[in-house]
Amino acid sequence: MINKQLLSPDSIVVIGGSNNVHKPGGAVVRNLISGGYKGVLRVVNPKEDEVQGIKVFHDAKELPPTDLAILVIPARFCPDSVEYLAAEKQVRAFIIISAGFGEETAEGAEFEHRILESCERYGAALIGPNCIGLLNANHHSVFTKPIPNLNPKGVDFISGSGATAVFILESAVIKGLQFNSVWSIGNGKQIGIEDVLQYMDEHFDAERDSHVKLLYIENISNPDKLLFHAGSLIRKGCRIAAIKAGSSESGSRAASSHTGAIASSDSAVEALFRKAGIVRCFSREELTTVGCIFTLPPITGKNFAIVTHAGGPGVMLTDALSKGGLNIPALNGPVADELKAQLFPGASTANPIDILATGTPEHLGIAIDYCEKRFDNIDAIMVIFGTPGLVQLYEAYDVLHKKILECKKPVFPILPSLHTAGPEVEEFLRKGHVNFSDEVVLATALTQIMKTPAPAPPEIELFGVDVPRIREIISGIKENGYISPDLVHQLLESAGIPLVPEFVSADEEEIVEFANRTGYPVVAKVVGPVHKSDVGGVTLGIRSPEHLRLEFARMMTIPDAKGVMVQKMLKGTELFVGAKYEPRFGHTVLCGLGGIFVEVLKDVSSGLAPLSYAEAYSMIRSLRGYKIIEGTRGQKGINQKKFAEIIVRLSTLLRFATEIKEMDINPLLADEENVTAVDARILIEK
Repeated sequence: MINKQLLSPDSIVVIGGSNNVHKPGGAVVRNLISGGYKGVLRVVNPKEDEVQGIKVFHDAKELPPTDLAILVIPARFCPDSVEYLAAEKQVRAFIIISAGFGEETAEGAEFEHRILESCERYGAALIGPNCIGLLNANHHSVFTKPIPNLNPKGVDFISGSGATAVFILESAVIKGLQFNSVWSIGNGKQIGIEDVLQYMDEHFDAERDSHVKLLYIENISNPDKLLFHAGSLIRKGCRIAAIKAGSSESGSRAASSHTGAIASSDSAVEALFRKAGIVRCFSREELTTVGCIFTLPPITGKNFAIVTHAGGPGVMLTDALSKGGLNIPALNGPVADELKAQLFPGASTANPIDILATGTPEHLGIAIDYCEKRFDNIDAIMVIFGTPGLVQLYEAYDVLHKKILECKKPVFPILPSLHTAGPEVEEFLRKGHVNFSDEVVLATALTQIMKTPAPAPPEIELFGVDVPRIREIISGIKENGYISPDLVHQLLESAGIPLVPEFVSADEEEIVEFANRTGYPVVAKVVGPVHKSDVGGVTLGIRSPEHLRLEFARMMTIPDAKGVMVQKMLKGTELFVGAKYEPRFGHTVLCGLGGIFVEVLKDVSSGLAPLSYAEAYSMIRSLRGYKIIEGTRGQKGINQKKFAEIIVRLSTLLRFATEIKEMDINPLLADEENVTAVDARILIEK
C-alpha cells in the first residue's frame, strides 16, 4: 500500500530523533533538514528539549496529527508505537529503520506481525522494518550517506538490502549517475520490491517519471507480479536491470541469514528475467554501469568506434567488446586517410582510432566528428581519455561535453584518471554526464544489455499442440513417478514434437520384427531403470537381427527391466531440452547441447514456460556452444528454427500439464534439416 503520506507527506515525525548525527536517529533528522524538506518536521525524544534546531516532543501523546512517522527506536517498542500513532495521531505512513525483527528472532517476527496488523487496520503504508529508509524529491527519510544528486529523469532504485543499497549508491555517485528515488524495503513486510514496481507501473507518466529502474533483489516473493509489472514498464519505454543475490547454494545461506529470504533457483531467476526483459547483472559495478548506459541515447546497432590516446585500454576494450559479440569494424579508405592527415604523425585510424598521448583536445573533437558524420558503419562512439599527470584535462573534457550534446550517436566517455584528474572529472560529471572509468566493465555491461530480449508477449503458442489430448493422457495417469515410454511418446506426439520411430515390447519376436521393418542400424534401450546407461541398458549400432536378439536377452536380465525399446539409429548433433517445476515460478525450461555440454560444462540456458519464439531463439543464442549450433570448422549448422519450435512446443505442453515436475529430452538429434527427439523421460506428481 503506497500512498501520498508516504511519497509526499505534509508532516513527518522522527520517533527517536536525536542530536547525535553518528546514530540513525540523528542522521535521519540531519538528512531531512539538509534535503530541504518543506513540510512540518517533528521529533519525539524523552531526553532532549531541542534536536538540531527543532523543538522536541517528549511523548508521542503531545503530537498533533502527522502524515508520516519514522521509527528509530528498539524493536520491542515499535508495535505499540505504530498502533498508537495510527489510531490517535492519524499517521498513515511508517518507515521503520529499526532492526531486530523477523530477520533475527521469532519474537521479532511477532513484532512485525503486530505492526502489519495495525497498518492494515488503519490503511497505513509501511516501509521496513530493518531498512535505511526512503529517498525522493519530497523528503530524504534515510539515515545513510551518500545522498545522490536527485533528478526527475534519474534512476529509480529499489533494494532489498539497506547496506547493499548504500554500496550501490557509492558506486553510482562516482560514475555521475543521478537518481529520482531510492527505496530500501528491508524485510518488506507490507511493501516489497514487486509492490513498488506495481505502483510505478500503474501510475506511470511517460513525461514526468523516470524511465530507468535498478533493482537489488534477495527474495522474489511473487514472481508473477514481478514479471507482469516489469514487463509492462519495459513495454511503456522503461529499462530495468537487476541483481538477484542468493542464487548459489552458499549465496542462499548468506541471503537467508541476512533477511530471512529463501533463494530461488538460478535457472528460474534467469528465465524470469529473460521473459520480463530485465537485464541481469552480477555485481554492484555492473548494475550501476548498466544504469549509466540506460541514461544515454539507445544504441541502434552493434558497430563501435573507439577513440583513444592510449593504445592499451583501446586494445582491452576491443577484446572485451568482441568477446561479447559486438563489432569494432576496421576504418579504412579515403575517409580514414583524410582523418589521419589531420592528426599527428604516427596516429592510427584503423579502429581503435589512436590520436596518441600527445593528441590535443582539437584532435579529439575531429576524431569524434568523423565517427559521427563520416563513418556510416559506426553506431556508437567510445572515448578513452585520461592523463599521465602532466597536463590538465579541462579543455579536453569540455570538447567531449560539447560533442556528447551534439552527436546523435551515443558517446561513451571513459575517463580513467579519477585520482590524477579528479577535479576535471568532477566538473565533467557536474554538467550532467556519466563516466565509465573501466572499459572492460563497460563492455561486459553492454554485452548483457544487447543480449537481453524484449519482454515476451503474453500469448501462448498453441498451433499444432493438441491440448485436449494432453489433458486426456495426464488424467489417465493414476500413479506418481516416471511414466512409461509409450505415455511419454503420446505426450510428445500430442505436443507436435518430432520423434524417432520406436517400439517397446517384452517380446523378442515383436522387437526383431519392428527392427526388420524399420531398417538397421538400430538402438536398443532397457525399459524400467531410470538411468539406463548406468546399468548397461543402452546399445548403439545394432546392425543385424542376431545382434539384436543377444542384446534383448541381456537387457531383460537387468534388475527392474520391464521390456526393451528399439529405435531407428539417427546421426546428428546432440541437443538437450529439459524442464523442472519450481515452486512459485512454474516450469523452467532448459536447453543446450547434449552430452558433455550438459553433464560436465553445464552449458544450458533457461526460460519460463510458456515461451515465445523470441525467447526460444534468445535461449539458443545465449549458449556458450552456440557456434556449434551455427556450424563451425566445416561442419554444417543445425536447423535452429526447428530447435526453437520444439522448445516452444514443450513449454506449451508444460503449461497445460502442470503435473509434470521434471522431464528431459536427451538427446535430440539435429542436422541442417531436422531435429528429432530420441529419448525422453517424464516425472509426474499429482
